[in-house]
Amino acid sequence: MSLYHPVKIGSLSLDGNIFLAPVAGYSDASFRSVCRQYGADFAYTEMVSSEALTRGSEKTEILMTRAPNEKAYAVQIFGGDSARMSDCARLVLEKTTCECIDINCGCPVPKIIKGGAGSALTREPKKLFEIASSVVKAVESSSSRKVPVTVKIRKGWDDSSITWKEAAQAALDAGVSAIAMHGRTRAQGYEGKADWDAIAELVQFVGGRIPVFGNGDVFSPEDAKALFEKTNCDGIMIARGAMGNPFLFKKIRDYLTTGKYSEVSVKDKIAAGFAELELLVQSRGEKSACLEMRKRFCAYSKGIEGGAALRKEIIAASTVGDYKKIFASI
Repeated sequence: MSLYHPVKIGSLSLDGNIFLAPVAGYSDASFRSVCRQYGADFAYTEMVSSEALTRGSEKTEILMTRAPNEKAYAVQIFGGDSARMSDCARLVLEKTTCECIDINCGCPVPKIIKGGAGSALTREPKKLFEIASSVVKAVESSSSRKVPVTVKIRKGWDDSSITWKEAAQAALDAGVSAIAMHGRTRAQGYEGKADWDAIAELVQFVGGRIPVFGNGDVFSPEDAKALFEKTNCDGIMIARGAMGNPFLFKKIRDYLTTGKYSEVSVKDKIAAGFAELELLVQSRGEKSACLEMRKRFCAYSKGIEGGAALRKEIIAASTVGDYKKIFASI
């Protein structure tokens, strides 16, 4: 079988196996739309707080907005209380048309861990089981529709507490439809190297019962191929590698299917940035969109000649007109 191939997550069938990972503060509908345009087969929302959603936060609901060109997408939720996570899952089904609900068991941010969510669950398999099974049951008992439930874990808490096996078993026992793993510990955050060997071991441990997706250190088509070959995972998730580079998805697909890929022109890079800006303006208004696009245009500017000077101007931009002036000469 080709490394690039369709994949099934429970009842959900996807045409390909190259995904945009959930990225806090980044994978909103605008960014997911651009990634979809450039070849992402599936994408996850940034993580949605079960506490905020069940308390009626409109801001939180906006995080779950579907991009117009998304054929399928997943809403990722987080929380440390099984009853609230169960209620949250029901609300996700009511308020969205998502095709999948993912449970965050990997976020290393202290304020998330403090609430018993994210990476805290990777080292608490019993609690992970309770939360995952409560979400699975909530979806199964839903009168409106049923979607697969998946989890995303980390390799472990730190080097002295590698707990992916216990976390994966808890997820399997809870009845989830897929497991994704970021090959770093909570202590690593996003530093150091992702452990692809651990992802390969997870694939062997799961033994084909459900799909396993690998995440960590995919920044090029060559990286993607190497991750597939080393781990035999069913699909890959890309996070930081897609920032300012949504073209990576198509490049990977081309490389896996033909053995070659084309580089993207500066003109195409800038056009993608403006397409994202336009979508953000529609959803947030010009002021908020332009502030948000500072970091995103900085990412797009990497690799462009004179990028450092451009970035100095980008971080001061406040209007669409400002961005047009900055890029007019390129």
